[in-house]
This record gives sequence, C-alpha cells and structure tokens, in this order.
Amino acid sequence: MKTIRVDHVGSLLRPESLKAAFMRHATNQMPREELESGQDAAIREVVAKQESHGLPVVTDGEYRRLNWQVSFSDVAGWDMWNTSWMNFRQNPENRAPSETPFQKGEDAVLSFQTPVTEKLRLVRSFPLHEYRFAASVAKRPVKVPMMGPDRVCQMCDIAGSRAIYADGDAFLSDVVAIQRQMVVELIDAGCTQVQLDEPSYTGYVDPPTLERLRSRGEDPMKNLDRAIAADNAVIAGLKGKATSSLHICRGNRASMWHREGKYDEIAERLFGSLKFDRLLLEYDTERAGGFEPLRYVPKGVTVVLGLITTKVGKVETVDELRKRIDDASRFLDIGQLALSPQCGFASGIAGNLLTEEEQWAKLDVMIETARKVWGNA
Repeated sequence: MKTIRVDHVGSLLRPESLKAAFMRHATNQMPREELESGQDAAIREVVAKQESHGLPVVTDGEYRRLNWQVSFSDVAGWDMWNTSWMNFRQNPENRAPSETPFQKGEDAVLSFQTPVTEKLRLVRSFPLHEYRFAASVAKRPVKVPMMGPDRVCQMCDIAGSRAIYADGDAFLSDVVAIQRQMVVELIDAGCTQVQLDEPSYTGYVDPPTLERLRSRGEDPMKNLDRAIAADNAVIAGLKGKATSSLHICRGNRASMWHREGKYDEIAERLFGSLKFDRLLLEYDTERAGGFEPLRYVPKGVTVVLGLITTKVGKVETVDELRKRIDDASRFLDIGQLALSPQCGFASGIAGNLLTEEEQWAKLDVMIETARKVWGNA
C-alpha cells in the first residue's frame, strides 16, 4: 500500500457563519435542528474544498465540535458536553484580549477538570455521528480524530470522584473500554482512518506538569507507561482493518502553547512501545527539540513531521520544509517520513490567529513539498 505523505490533524478554521450559529444555539435563539443543518452545509463545503486542494484523506474540520475534546461526549457520568457549552457561553472567543501567538496559556487540563457523577457508559458515539455524515459527502477517505484515553484521565477530577472510582487506573479502564467501542463502531461503519489525540504525553517532559504530578504523589513514568498501554489497548487487534494514528503536541488553543520539553527523555520508551501505524509529532518550534529521538521509531511506523505551524499566518516555503525533512532523514529513513501541520487550525471554535487563506496556502505548500520529496502526496 502506498504511504500517504501528507496529513492534517483534524480541525480547520470555522466560517464566521458557523460560529455565529453556535452562539445563537448557545443562547437559545436557534434550535438544535437548525444548528445541525448549518453544520451539514459547512461540512459539505469544507470536505469538497479539501478534495479540491488535493488532500488524499479529509476530515469534517471538527465543525460539529466546540473544541476537540468533545469527541468524548454522550458518555453517561462525564459532562464534557455541557461543560464545554457553559465555557463557550461565558467566553465565546476562547481567549483573553491580552493573549498573543506563542504565549504560554493556562493548561486546558486544569480549566476543564470534571468530576464523574456515575460509572461511565457510552450513550452514543459522537465520532460515529460525525463520520457517517462526512463519509456520505466525501469522495476520499475520512479520518476521525478522538481525544485519547490518557488525556481524558488527566481531565478527570479523580479526587472528587472517589465514591465512584477508587483511583485513576479504575477510571482509565472504563475510558479505554468506551473508546475501543467507539473505534470498533467506526471501523464497522467503514472508517479506515482513526486518530487519537494525546497532548498529555508532553506533560511527561514539561517541568511544571511533572512537578504537579509529583506533588500529588504520582510517579510520572508510571503514568507514562499506563498511558501507552491505554492507547495500545484502544486499537489492539485492529491492525489491517484501519490506519491508526496518534498525535502529540504541546497545546494549541488560540495560537498559544501550554507545555514545553523535548521528546528525548521519553522517546525510547514512547516511540518503541506505541503500536500505531502513524505518529503525528509536533516539530514546528525549538520547544520540541531536535530529530535525534526519531532513531527509536520502529520500522513500519510512519512519522508525520508537524513542521508547518498553525499558530501564525506566515506560510512556510518548500525549500524550508525540504531542508527540515532532510535533517530528520538523518535519524529515520525518509521512506518512513511524511509531512503535516503541527496541530489543528482550530482546537477550539474560535480558531487560531491566522486567516482561512493562510490556512489553505499552508496545506497547498505541504502538498507541493511532499510531491517534490516523495513524488506523491
């Protein structure tokens, strides 16, 4: 099978009309059915546009989501959906006026920590709902991104949920079971591209996060091993049925970053243990460090280099990207490499601080670069 040489993480900038529809619904001025009709129209357009720009795999732009985390919604006992809507009503722009690109912002893990109200149970798969419509209007394969289990665990107020779950391990076990059910249902529906988003991994190299974990009496490396096992369990036994991807970044809300730290300290443990087909790795700034850790990536795994930034509008050049790909190929065979932006263009509904024209220009230069490096996108 030909390796796909380009990718994008999932979210795309929402049109202003769609953001306005979300707000009208949030303030009880628009019924759910009318909002969904607007989402349908916007998704038809953005899928067609991705195909017209030559993307081999498309997404629905995450146009049904207030933020990327609501993929784990419609789960009894976990109120992420209502929490997200409440946050949106209070702060629709998802940023403070003083915030600027690349400024370190409050970690969304802390601002979204949610207690559990009962044992977790999947009521409806939100990603499956997203996939079915996107697949019905797409001519190319549709990828579905989902929040990974370790990120869900980090966002749970475990201490406030002791009456239901004794510890994080017990909670994570149920999260894994639900997310595996979601993935199986997606594959059964015909989805061939499934992605887990795990920005939580960079917490295991970020000094403030490490300090916070240790202050709670947690062993960060034990948590790392638990996270790897959880991600692998979600896709266990599904190889060959769909392409599995895992995305790692350092935060992306409103063009900000939340964590820093190089892959080096956990690379051998992380890259050598994950069982995914593709690893989408943030590499757009010096915060990610160098490419040396790629030497721990096993044969058969494609590393999608997140060299294109979604945080600012300046469009990269083919020559800049080719040079960095050449640098990475010193540590991992170029046949195992691909290219993408470092994260989504709109992790929250407000989106990052660039224009739609700049977004599409970045995707165009990505495809042009891939064709010059590998001969195909």
